[in-house]
Formats: sequence, structure tokens, C-alpha cells
Amino acid sequence: MMESFVFPGLATRVVFGSGTIARVGDEVRRLGHGRALVLSTPHQHGEAEALAASLGDLAAGVFAGAAMHTPVEVTERAVAAYRESGATAVVSLGGGSTTGLGKAIALRTGADQVVVPTTYAGSEMTDILGETKDGEKTTKRSPEIRPETVVYDVDLTLTLPVGLTVTSAMNALAHAMEAFYAPDRSPVITLMARDALVAFRDGIPALIADPRDKAARARALYGAWCCSTALGYVQMALHHKLAHVFGGSFDTPHAETHTVLLPYTTAYNEAVAGAELRPIADAFGADTAAGALWDFATAVGAPIGLSAIGIAEADLDRAAEIAVKNAYANPRPIDRASIRALLQAAFEGRRPEV
Repeated sequence: MMESFVFPGLATRVVFGSGTIARVGDEVRRLGHGRALVLSTPHQHGEAEALAASLGDLAAGVFAGAAMHTPVEVTERAVAAYRESGATAVVSLGGGSTTGLGKAIALRTGADQVVVPTTYAGSEMTDILGETKDGEKTTKRSPEIRPETVVYDVDLTLTLPVGLTVTSAMNALAHAMEAFYAPDRSPVITLMARDALVAFRDGIPALIADPRDKAARARALYGAWCCSTALGYVQMALHHKLAHVFGGSFDTPHAETHTVLLPYTTAYNEAVAGAELRPIADAFGADTAAGALWDFATAVGAPIGLSAIGIAEADLDRAAEIAVKNAYANPRPIDRASIRALLQAAFEGRRPEV
């Protein structure tokens, strides 16, 4: 007999394809807006200016100050720019940093959001906002945070560097992993998570061989949409908590942090949620889900071990203390000694055992 479930339905409109960036203006108008502020990181300022130029009178300007982990001080500057511009919506072009900034503006102003992702990290379909202030990252969930429209353009990913291709894909797979054992999972979300495994399993090796393989890029971007949607409709658990600990308190790079932690957080929960995580092992043909993810990460050249992202062994005690400071749901009970052991294994980078 099938388990009971509640599925609220997908709230975000998705435009997926090749050349779809040309439809951003139509999507802004569809939401009833006549002026939108374009957001990006400093690195993607040129692309943001080009998008603003293509929007013509719809563009209220460009704010190119988005930063990793969504620092509150950056958001405050962006909100001021948004209000001064006369915009009533934002267009977020880029990865998780820019998407996070758009969400932070929306939460404070009620702005509608059109998101144009350029990586696979997968925060665009969620109602989740992680903000950093005074060395700690806090997470909020609210309907006001969820973007109204996401425009996926395969063409924008054709020049995504191989390294970022790999780590943002692993970041996305972390969303799928936690969706398999989430208490509020549903058949729809489980199917999307399964589809994402295959999309990345087949797509990422092809992109390493040929980064401009358009069919493989489309496959990976589809996987990113599946993972992002999964994260947006289930509770987060240990994996995302630890990623926020390292990002907020140690300023580690976001996608790389997810990549390094993923096999070890999977192993920790696989001890009690082996049946739920079995699709991962099956998709990659491995003995365990944790082993599958470690093997895949190793095969595609992803960073392995916390030392690869700038964490010293002396940092592990502090990280474990922060990780257990606030209670949160997780399939396996959390205590400091167990988390410290998990972090030691992640630091050493050895293949995890379940």
C-alpha cells in the first residue's frame, strides 16, 4: 500500500529551452511589471548589462554586487538600489549568489522575481533563503521567497567552466539526496530526484569530454531543475545544515562545500535510511549511496576532502559545535561526537563506509 502524502503543486512557472533568454522581457510583462532591476555578481556584470540592454525600457538598471552566501550588508545596498531605480521586479542572472540576492530583495520589498540560472546549483525553484551576518548563516523559508518565474536557457551554460560544471552538479545532487528521505517527500518529488540522478550521471562525463555538447548541457540543466524543485518542496536536513555551517562561519565556496560533504552526510543517514537512499546506489551501480556519490565525485574530478576547500583539522571542533547548536529534523539523531566523526572522515577524504 502506498504511503500517504501531501503534494502542494508546483508554484513557479518554468521556461526551458535554447535561446530562452530572449523571452525574459515577456515574462516580466506577464507578471504585470514595467520596470525590473537586473542583478548579477561582479564577475557577470557584462552579461547583466547585455541582458538589460535587450530589455530596453523594461530595465531599471543593473546591480552587479551579488556575493556568495548572501551577506546582509550587500542586500541592504541592493534594496536601496532597487527602491531608487523605480523597479517593481528583479531579474536575477547567474548562480546561487545572484538568485539569493533576488530572494532577499523580494522578501524585503515584495518584488516579483524572474530568475535566469547559469549554473546547476539549483536554488532557483525553492522558497529557501540563506543569509550571512556576523559570521553565521541563517535560513528562512517563506512563500514570498520563491521566485515567480525561472527561465532556463541551455545556451547560457555552454561556456560554464568544467570545474564549476562538476561542483554545481554535485551541489544539485545534494538536493536530490535529501529529498529521498525527507518526511514530506511525495511520489512526484521522488520521481524528479531519480530522473536527476540519471541526467547528471550521463551528462557530466559527456561535458567533461566536450563542454559545448549541447545535448549533454540540456540533460544537466534538466537535472538541475529536477533537483532544485525537489529541494523546494521538502525539508532540509543534516547535509544542508553542515553546508550552511561551513559557508556562513568559515566562508567556504558554496558548491564546493556541498560537493565535499555530500558522500559523508549521505553515509551518516544511510545507516538508518538505506532503503530510501537505495535509488542512488542503483543509479550509479554501487554498493551504497554514499559510495556511489564518492565514486562519481572522484571520477569527474570533484574536490575531495574538507582540506580541499580551505578547512584545517583544527576547525572541525568549532564546526561540530555550531552544527549541533540548533535542533533540526534528520533521519538519524544528531549529537556532537557523531558529527565530529563525520567531519573527520570528510576532512580525510576517504571513501565513506556505511
